[in-house]
Amino acid sequence: MEDIKNIIESLLLVAEEPLTIDRIKNILALDGKKEIQNALTELSSEYENRKGGFFLREIAGGYQIRTRPEYREWIKRLIQPKPLRLSKPALETLAIIAYKQPIIRSDIEHIRGVDCGGILRMLLERKLVRILGRKAIPGRPHIYATTKQFLEVFDLKNLEDLPTPKEISELSHAASENMD
Repeated sequence: MEDIKNIIESLLLVAEEPLTIDRIKNILALDGKKEIQNALTELSSEYENRKGGFFLREIAGGYQIRTRPEYREWIKRLIQPKPLRLSKPALETLAIIAYKQPIIRSDIEHIRGVDCGGILRMLLERKLVRILGRKAIPGRPHIYATTKQFLEVFDLKNLEDLPTPKEISELSHAASENMD
């Protein structure tokens, strides 16, 4: 396939979510992944060399064309997005799920010390959290984990990109020193 790079670029441009190499392979009906990987590498290099308004990013297990952060101000003027606002309790709950997943509600509530049913419902509605199934214990509670949407919103390639507790502590310490 001679136009593979242009075809992949077109697919990435119209896709609403990151495209995995396997998904691209199925769409193009190809046998191997090497040709796709080479095309993605070429596209990424072209975008970086050109320094245009967008770049290719590996995110949430796939690839997506994204706008450069330095042009955020003008993009906001055009589309005026509704920012994702999460309360402090929602962020705490989401962080617990992200770091401890898979996890059940009672474990989240034990860590937070308060009921979190409403927060879990809101996180489920916003597709930041999903139900993996039910735990084989009395009451058969739901098991929660984060979603690909969570990775996209927080600009993470995968869960290993989450900051470690040590990094968080260092950032907190540095921030408190700057306030003094």
